[in-house]
Amino acid sequence: MSEQELLYTMAITRLLPLDAKAQQTLLQTMGSATAVFENRQDVSRIIADISPRAARIVQTMETQLPRCEKELEYARTHHIRVLAYGDEEKYPRRLRECEDAPLVLYALGQADFNARRIVSVVGTRRCTEYGRDLCRQLTADLARQLPETLVVSGLAYGIDIAAHRAALAAGLPTVGVLAHGLDQVYPQLHRQTAIEMLAEGGLLTEFMTETRIEKINFVQRNRIVASLSDATIVVESAERGGSLITAEMANGYHREVFAFPGRPCDAVSAGCNHLIRSNGATLITSADDLITDLGWQPEPVQKELFTDADEGTGEEPAGADAACLSPEEHQILQLLRSAKEDLALTQLTEATTLPTHRLTSLLIALEMKGMIKALPGNRYHCIK
Repeated sequence: MSEQELLYTMAITRLLPLDAKAQQTLLQTMGSATAVFENRQDVSRIIADISPRAARIVQTMETQLPRCEKELEYARTHHIRVLAYGDEEKYPRRLRECEDAPLVLYALGQADFNARRIVSVVGTRRCTEYGRDLCRQLTADLARQLPETLVVSGLAYGIDIAAHRAALAAGLPTVGVLAHGLDQVYPQLHRQTAIEMLAEGGLLTEFMTETRIEKINFVQRNRIVASLSDATIVVESAERGGSLITAEMANGYHREVFAFPGRPCDAVSAGCNHLIRSNGATLITSADDLITDLGWQPEPVQKELFTDADEGTGEEPAGADAACLSPEEHQILQLLRSAKEDLALTQLTEATTLPTHRLTSLLIALEMKGMIKALPGNRYHCIK
């Protein structure tokens, strides 16, 4: 796509903000953003059903170009990818299927938005430890069976940030869809997590820099969370909330929606239980249910090669285990072996002095190697 076409496409998003359907209609009817610009004075004649107000707005298109040029320069300086709807190779293909897809997206990081498998994880901002545990177990199981699955959420408080952090700990790429430009991170408390996400995943938004944080932007953001993925998973949700809006949008895009059930007395699971009861979501209790219902095939696990002397024993030799462990993993394993009982995450954090996110990542790695087992209540048991 030429830079001129890109600039004109960006200008259209500023002419008709928060109305992606109208932007799509204008672009597709005229054939290109360049055609919209060149025929802006005659748009009411070319598009018979365009409103007089919209026609007048389109006629002022040239006034938006300086702002778009400034944004493009900002993107170049900060290594931001600008993904335009007209660029079929770079634009997310799942989004392209939706009639209200953004004409322009701004992406920071290394994420592949056309990854083979993408899931969105959403839920309440007032999540419980049960919800966080579900996020950790879901991402750990996905990492073990489908190790390149991209996890998408909204970087908000509660389940969103729990899903991002769990994905990072499990070694999965994760993307946060923002309701503002890439010149800020909201909430500020999640800035460090957002930075960590850039290495394998990233941040995505349809909003330019200097965008004010407003409530309506989060609803706009939710449609990208829903349409960017193959399936939306609701972990915890009250009777009302943004996660239920996202689930409804996903159903509207004919995407799969799943929900983890909660106890009848749990207010934070009332929305999930309602979704399941009303057939708005399929009940799941684990990643296995998700994988089965989506028809995904788990990837074969690559096992360590044994020496000839070890063939036929049915067990991996202790020496092979030791050789594939890092010093930190050795430390954790020794603590679990020497303890008289299973240790909690808090106990391991205190004993190792490792940051919680780093310790969690190491524990998942040891579990995937079959050396420890995660137990309810964030406790860990040594197997080998």
